Amino acid sequence: MRLQCEVEVVSRLLPTCGLRGRGRGTRALLSLGRPPGRAQGGGVYLMVCTARDRVGARYKVQENIERFFTRFVEEGKATVRLREPAVDVCLSKANASNLKNFLSAVRLAHQGTDTEALPLSTLVPAKNSEVEKPKTKMIITSRRDYPLTKNFPYSLEHLQASYCRLARIDMRVLCLKKLRKLDLSHNHIKQLPTTIGDLTCLQELILHDNHLESFSGALCNSTLQKSLQFLDLSQNKIKALPIQFCQLRELVNLKLDDNELIRLPFKIGQLDHLRFLSAARNKLPFLPSDFRKLCLESLDLFGNPFEQPSPLVPNIQLQIPLTLLEYAARATINYRIPYGCHLLPSHLCEDLEVAKTCQCGSACLSSFIQITVTMNLHHVAHTVVLVDNMGGTEAPIICYFCSLKCYSQFLDRYLQSNG
Repeated sequence: MRLQCEVEVVSRLLPTCGLRGRGRGTRALLSLGRPPGRAQGGGVYLMVCTARDRVGARYKVQENIERFFTRFVEEGKATVRLREPAVDVCLSKANASNLKNFLSAVRLAHQGTDTEALPLSTLVPAKNSEVEKPKTKMIITSRRDYPLTKNFPYSLEHLQASYCRLARIDMRVLCLKKLRKLDLSHNHIKQLPTTIGDLTCLQELILHDNHLESFSGALCNSTLQKSLQFLDLSQNKIKALPIQFCQLRELVNLKLDDNELIRLPFKIGQLDHLRFLSAARNKLPFLPSDFRKLCLESLDLFGNPFEQPSPLVPNIQLQIPLTLLEYAARATINYRIPYGCHLLPSHLCEDLEVAKTCQCGSACLSSFIQITVTMNLHHVAHTVVLVDNMGGTEAPIICYFCSLKCYSQFLDRYLQSNG
């Protein structure tokens, strides 16, 4: 019987030094059985094999166990205290179910149970793959080092494959279910497969300096909603992000520099965990109204061709009287009525996703007055990179009004303050 875990062998005779000869937290293979050539006779032994000692150290089991410590067995931890030699074999990071079965077999062997009834193994040296610590990090920085004929280790948590001239994301990468960080910067990737969303542990996705022209809405609706915290899309060719982008609500750091963005996500204010945002050197003429809801530590919008605000030149899109669709949309949002495609027509649900908010707090859909006003970016960020070479920290932001009354009230306040 065998068990893979981490092992620490501690001598009780040398409490000051500990005799951690097998290595603290060393990955090991434990075997319970007989040495080769003693299939029918001889005692049962516990053998501990590590990467430094694949031949293994053997400890007699029958009537040699002083005590079992199993308080934390559900966490994959236990200790077997031996009489001779006087050591504690401390086990950790084991599969809880496998650990329970292994300890049960050791206990029976200690009690002298008929060995024919025990799941014993032949005690042979361990293979490298059985005792080497699983590889969790791989960094590749050239095309010649990129593996073509063998798979990536399934234990990888951090994979970097930069400067490899990749035109697409390798399907083998999408099988690495433990990945937390994926860095594919400095490649030639043009499109992202939606199966990236199957990487349920992915926290950091770095796609800096590729040829991306879009970011899929399907990705935004995937499990990345719950895991993704860092996203780097800088130095690509992206012109706009999908409406669904703001479903990635766990994002803390978002890099969009050096793209061709003509607008930021409409509902960007929904990213309430976002703390670091950079979208320098894009083509942004103004910021969305939802931008006011952000609470950032750092903001960089340098090098965008922001337009001059025009509060006195409104874009009037009012419909009088309001359409039935407009009434329905406003009522749904203003009264916080739950909605979905199973409750309302799908086209109405799609319109509700891009509903605008008036200064009075009411919603408007296709009937509104639109203007741009100046906002000091320090209202949403602690640290602001200058917007231009003149030392400015202000940028135009869109405002919406649901009626002439609301716009007139704003205009009165604006003229008084600039009187």
